Amino acid sequence: MMQKPILPADILLIEDREADAELVKFTLSKNKLQTNLHIVENGYDALDFVNKRNGYEDKPRPDLILLDINLPGISGIEVLQEIKKNEKTRSIPVVILTSSKHDEDVIKSYTYHANCYIQKPLDLDSFQEIIAKLEQFWFSIVVLPNKE
Repeated sequence: MMQKPILPADILLIEDREADAELVKFTLSKNKLQTNLHIVENGYDALDFVNKRNGYEDKPRPDLILLDINLPGISGIEVLQEIKKNEKTRSIPVVILTSSKHDEDVIKSYTYHANCYIQKPLDLDSFQEIIAKLEQFWFSIVVLPNKE
């Protein structure tokens, strides 16, 4: 028997493009599953959020991270490396959600243990469909580890 997911689920979106962040937020708000979306715009804030430091001490441990590769300052690949090498955060699933089509980015993402790599589609309907499917998959089908 499959364990039921604990909702509401906490999603951390690491995205520097406000339009993409708003689209994810809008799409999640339309769906039936209960999720709390937390948004940070750069890699430094992302690492502070997951490590609960520098003003993020009261934030929840994310159940899922949606990570863009192209970020100001520290790159998404570097954020992924830091999350996956830390024993306290490595079990958090990380989905790369990026416009990058470079084979090198795909290889590096999986090398550093991303759970999947998704290229952002250019059209609005496809983007919303992908977000809805991600939410459905990660919070209705997959069994996630309990929060620490």
